[in-house]
Amino acid sequence: MGVDDNSESKLKPSVVLTGSANESYGPCIGLVDIGVSQSAFLFRVSLPSIRSDQSQLKCEIQRDGKVCIQGVITEGTGMLEGISSKCEMKVEKFCRPGPFTISFNLPGSVDPRLFSPKFRPDGILEVVVMKSMNTGDSVDARAPPS
Repeated sequence: MGVDDNSESKLKPSVVLTGSANESYGPCIGLVDIGVSQSAFLFRVSLPSIRSDQSQLKCEIQRDGKVCIQGVITEGTGMLEGISSKCEMKVEKFCRPGPFTISFNLPGSVDPRLFSPKFRPDGILEVVVMKSMNTGDSVDARAPPS
């Protein structure tokens, strides 16, 4: 087994979903992709049916690489309004409304002060966080994605 084989297994994080994220029957919430460069980690998290302006979305990154994403799903009521009519949903496959958390670990330590979150219009939270250059750094970061 080469070094690359072990590194690839670290990029498949164990993702923990709670709340509404754990009860999704439609598009998967909480799918995670992780990329690695020499100086940073990039991760993308699938958050379909979540609106950044109403979800109270927060991303917390700890020095040891633990990531916790929290928010509230506000959509999903049984009524939808169209251009000229209202429809009552008989089958709901999207996440139910309510709070959720998604947590996973990056494959190394980071400097949580140096991260850049972006919530894309396609429902993907994309974050770049710099790798730790100093193991004595004990600051944790909390920021809403832009």
